[in-house]
Amino acid sequence: MNASFAIPIGQAVLVWMIALARVSGLLVSAPFLGSASVPPRIKVGLAILLTVFLVPLVHAPASALAAPAAAVLLAGEFAVGFLLGFTLQFFFDAVQLAGQMCGVQMGYSLASVLNPDSQADSTVLTTFCQLIVLVLFIQLSVPHWLLRGLGRSFDYLPPGSLSLTWPAASALLAFATGMWVAGVQIAAPVLVASLFADVALGFLGKASPQFPVLFLGISLKNMLGLGLLVGGVSLWPRFFDARFERALEASERILKLAR
Repeated sequence: MNASFAIPIGQAVLVWMIALARVSGLLVSAPFLGSASVPPRIKVGLAILLTVFLVPLVHAPASALAAPAAAVLLAGEFAVGFLLGFTLQFFFDAVQLAGQMCGVQMGYSLASVLNPDSQADSTVLTTFCQLIVLVLFIQLSVPHWLLRGLGRSFDYLPPGSLSLTWPAASALLAFATGMWVAGVQIAAPVLVASLFADVALGFLGKASPQFPVLFLGISLKNMLGLGLLVGGVSLWPRFFDARFERALEASERILKLAR
């Protein structure tokens, strides 16, 4: 007799629910896949499709579980999928931070548009930078890496084995600090150039008080920032390729510590 027919109905349903819980957690937190601009019916269809492919990887529980125990188990499985996508979201937040800092220096902080990813008002430069990173996220096949990582998670973290440990929480907090570092690294060329421009304009205004430093400074910092930003975008594919790979490795390391 086929082994699949030997599984009780309760366990078979629980297997599907475990796979669906991990997939749902990933689709809630992952960039692009969990974007607010994706219609809910598309997310539901994608969740069901991914669940069908992941069910063979799920090990059936040894015995049937009561409803409270099953709820705790599914909450843990949802947390596993959520954590896999959450680490990647840090770098999108880093881009948002860099866009905010550059926008203030370049004079774009007063204008805001609707961000299609978060469905919230953001500055023009922030939305522009996030859309570029989203295109890189898709072009670098990071969603494929993410789905492969979700499939591997059933090997090193079987259902029901997730626990909140201090090493895992410490590793997550340490990785979260990298968001600030990445944001400063992205914005550094524009910030440094704006600083030198402010110093030069300050000396120019001191030497010639009649010179319209205020009006010249806005245009100069705008053009200088855009030029550096366009030049820096050419280096973003290599920069974010390494960061996305590091995020996936960090998520797997954190999950392995949470056992």
